[in-house]
Amino acid sequence: MAAKRKRGALAAGKAKRARRAPSAGEAVPEGAPHQREQSSPPQEYSIPPPVSQGKWKNKERVLIFSSRGINFRTRHLMQDLRTLMPHSKADTKMDRKDQLFVINEVCEMKNCSKCIFFEAKKKQDLYMWLSNTPQGPSAKFLVQNVHTLAELKMTGNCLRGSRPLLSFDPIFDREPHYALLKELFIQIFSTPQYHPKSQPFVDHVFTFTVTDERIWFRNYQIIEEDASLVEIGPRFVLNLIKIFQGSFGGPTLYENPHYQSPNMHRRLLRLSVAAKFREKQQVKEVQKIKKKGTKVLVEEDPTEVVFETPAEEKPVEIQLVKPESKPIVKDKKKLRKIQRKKQKKLFRTEG
Repeated sequence: MAAKRKRGALAAGKAKRARRAPSAGEAVPEGAPHQREQSSPPQEYSIPPPVSQGKWKNKERVLIFSSRGINFRTRHLMQDLRTLMPHSKADTKMDRKDQLFVINEVCEMKNCSKCIFFEAKKKQDLYMWLSNTPQGPSAKFLVQNVHTLAELKMTGNCLRGSRPLLSFDPIFDREPHYALLKELFIQIFSTPQYHPKSQPFVDHVFTFTVTDERIWFRNYQIIEEDASLVEIGPRFVLNLIKIFQGSFGGPTLYENPHYQSPNMHRRLLRLSVAAKFREKQQVKEVQKIKKKGTKVLVEEDPTEVVFETPAEEKPVEIQLVKPESKPIVKDKKKLRKIQRKKQKKLFRTEG
């Protein structure tokens, strides 16, 4: 009785071999596909090596996460930054009660040396922390005018995981605090060379421009045909608040004198609206007082009599006979007939 063979097992010496495709110079005889016996030994297939042959030395990893209470736009912006930065890592949202220095321990557990932390306050204000953990320095920004990839609907498109070029405004080399921020931006946003998740292409640009005491972030695609730029997104504006010596705290290295907090900005708006309303009420009250006030009489001018001419004196006539009552006639034709009859009687009496 034949022995049972296990399911999926092959007999000894009959293992499957990969079929080698004939080269261009070899002639294929008739019936060759049906022949199973091959004279030459089988050739093994090998996986091609990756395109980037270099060694990954700069092992910078960036942790991108946020606190609880962020809105949908901040969540989409955070996801867009993770998509554009292949060397980034994600983590769960941090509780509001936790102190910010706990983020250093989270970065250490995630094996990250840089951090981008989004902090939401009052469900309407968004702050961004850029930090070099755990030694520092760190910078705190107010994020304004956020537009994500989904809502912009730009025509540009770049390869996912490609390395970006970083373009900075010339003012980043003049001011010392901007020079520090430039180095921080370079270490965070630049993709390390030969990163396993990155692609060996450079087809988009991150631009950092300083206008109106704010840093404007834009992302452009480089078109190969004419080297022109097409915006991809996302876009946002960073209003610098402070630069700290440590990571998420420590001595203050720089404080922006032009910064105005969102609470103060909203308070000034409310005060301006209240001032306009108060001014309108005061104008109405002044008008009421003017209407109720007594009119001041001007004294008579004695020279005004010079131009007055006396009227002619008429003799006083006393009427002794009662005037005849006129008939009330609504129809004008009847009134005319009555007047004609009276005139005829007068002519007859005179004649």
